[in-house]
This record gives sequence, C-alpha cells and structure tokens, in this order.
Amino acid sequence: MEQARAASNAARAEGEQTPSRRNRRKHRGKRGLQGRPLTAAKPSPPQQESRAEETVQRAESREAQNSANAGRRGRQDGHSNSGYPGDRQAGEHAWPDELYAALDLGTNNCRLLIAQPTRPGQFRVVDAFSRIVRLGEGLAASGRLSDEAMERAIEALRICASKLRNREIRRMRLIATEACRQAVNGEEFLARVVAETGLALEIIDRETEARLAVSGCSSLVGRETRSVVLFDIGGGSSEIAVIRIGDNRYSRLANHITHWTSLPVGVVTLSERHGGRDVTPEAFEGMVREVGGMLEGFDCPEIEVAQTGDFHLIGTSGTVTTLAGVHLDLPRYDRRKVDGIWLSDDEVSAMQAKLLSWNFESRAANPCIGPDRADLVLAGCAILEAIRRRWPSPRMRVADRGLREGLLTDMMADDGVWRRNRNRRGQRAR
Repeated sequence: MEQARAASNAARAEGEQTPSRRNRRKHRGKRGLQGRPLTAAKPSPPQQESRAEETVQRAESREAQNSANAGRRGRQDGHSNSGYPGDRQAGEHAWPDELYAALDLGTNNCRLLIAQPTRPGQFRVVDAFSRIVRLGEGLAASGRLSDEAMERAIEALRICASKLRNREIRRMRLIATEACRQAVNGEEFLARVVAETGLALEIIDRETEARLAVSGCSSLVGRETRSVVLFDIGGGSSEIAVIRIGDNRYSRLANHITHWTSLPVGVVTLSERHGGRDVTPEAFEGMVREVGGMLEGFDCPEIEVAQTGDFHLIGTSGTVTTLAGVHLDLPRYDRRKVDGIWLSDDEVSAMQAKLLSWNFESRAANPCIGPDRADLVLAGCAILEAIRRRWPSPRMRVADRGLREGLLTDMMADDGVWRRNRNRRGQRAR
C-alpha cells in the first residue's frame, strides 16, 4: 500500500516537473535582461530567511493550532492582518481537493508551503516547513557545494518530501536558486536529490527569481503607489526590481517591472568575504561600498516622485524582517506583527546602528536573530544600506513573504482556481 502510494506521488511529481525541466534546459546559463526593460510577462508554465530552529519549531506549533482542519503540523506562515495571501475571513471556503505546494531551496534556507486557494488572490497555508541549511557555505571560495552542506539540504528535503507524499497535491513547483546556479556540482547535487528524496527541483534563472519575489509581495503595494523598488536579499544573490505603475494596473504586479538586476552577493557570500562575527564600523562600510559598486553598473533611470506616497521601498528577506522584529522589541519573532509593517528611513538607520553596536553574543541572544543568523545579519544590513543610498526613500515596507508565495500565486492564477471557486460558491448559494 505504502509503495503504491509512493509510486503514485512520485509519478505525479514527475508529471508536474516535466515542463520545469524543459524550462531549465531552455534557460540554462541565461542571465536575463539585466538592467534593461522587461517585456510583458507571459503566463508561467505549469508547475526570509528563517529564524533559529527553535523559532521555527515554535511557529510550526502555532500553525498546527490554526490549521485544525488540515490535521497536520505546520508553521504559522499565512495569517496576518496586513493583506498577506494567507488571510482568511470567517465563513470563507477553502477547497481541499485543490492543494498547491511551493518549495524554495536557497543558498541559506530550505522552505516549503502547502496552501489552499480561498477568495480571489488569497490562499490559506495548510502546512509549512523552513530550515536553515546553509547550502552555499564555502561556495564562494571553492565553487562547489560541500558534502556537509548537501547533507544538511537533503535532510531538510526529505522532510519536505514526506509532507508532500502525505497530501494530495494538485500542482507543485520546486525551485533552487543561486547556490545551485553557481556551483559546478549543482546539477549533480539535484540528481542526488531526485535519487534520495524523489523531488525534482528546477534551477530558475535570476529574472524568474526577481519576478517571483514581486508576485509574492503584490498585495503590499497600495493602489495609490506609482513606483516601488522591491528587493530580496538572499543568501547568495540579491534581486532588485524597479516597478512603475501607470493608470492601468495589471492583475499581476510583475508585469509592471521596468528594470531589474541580480547582484551576485548575499548575506552568506558577503559575510564570508568580510567576516560576519566581529564587524567594525569600518568593515561594515567596506561591505556597503562593495555592494554600492555593483549597483553603479545597474542601468536604470532615476525615479521621479511627484508627491508623497508615490514611491517607497519593499524589502523581502530575513534582513528586513529582523530589523522590524528588533524595532518592535518582540520577545520572540512573530510574522503577524512584522509582515506589512512600515519603517521610516530614520527607524531603519537606528536599527542598523543598534545591531552594529552589538557584539556577536548580543546578536545571537536576540530572539529575532538567534545564533544561526548572528553572523549574517550585518552583511544583510550592508546590502540594505547600499540599496537605500541608491534609492533614498522616506519609508520602507517589510514583507515576510517571497518566492514561495509568488510560486503559489502564479500557479493558482494560471489554473483559474479563484474563478472556479467563485462559481462553486455561487452554486452552493443557490
């Protein structure tokens, strides 16, 4: 019985991944139109950094309490008062036969979301998993994924595979980003993942990564906004998208991207080069200058701001969520209080200065940072500072969401599930 179920799920996963594999071959080595306008997006084909492990376990417990109907443990990663797609109103239907899954294997984290569509543009998280694996540890120096890093990632992926096998998933998309893009043994590692877990991951290009980050944060861009610079500070790369919205707003915010770039630097790579444990103000400034030099090569026209409220930054990464958690002085990290929060320019500067004044032990002791990220957070702040200097803004919105949410939103939109669900509810009402 168990073998039959495993075979069925493996076949389903294989079927879901076939277009993704074709896409990966098509785009292998492609870097996109970096620094130049994007064409309008075509429909996508079928298909934060995490806190310390203790925090993830606490959050998983909270999700279990809020997802009794699912009957499975998951992290609270979809219930917010700030417009997060996981919001669900009383009396709203979710359809158990329409589960979608998104997995993001990054340079620093392995993350999974399983969700049900609810009202248009929204979904409810049924199960979730997030673990720091540091897949890109040592990659900048060696050009290869280390045996230890691959073991950590595969252990986390086994858990994800188990969660996917235990549910009837309508459609899934499983992606890998910068570490697998850069490593000479990246494809070899993914073949091993298939053999040991049954999961077939696709390596997405940087342009796709930038678009997914925008899709995941679309509900945080208000109707009054005319321009946004959205950035995703990752472990091995940082994606930046310039978004300009005219009088007619597309249903997909990613269609408003006019320019984008992907910097070959993230919190893991930058901290390994400059040292993340003991960071002096001079060392911090050196990191900012390095990233600033990369941004100088980004060919993007200046953003004109006609009136207050026209333009702001959106940050989606562990760096900005950490700053928000520290700013709120949370006794433990709570995404419901962080996701969607606004920080003024002065507040961001104050939080960066506070973190820079702390030693490693103080950062590790903070419940919103923890020992697993204490050596990475200042590298992230340096990348953030370089972005703020390039695009000064009086305010920044914090997003505790990203690629997984973008994957889910795109898959559900492509399948038209919100239209079908609306019809179902109408039929039920009659």
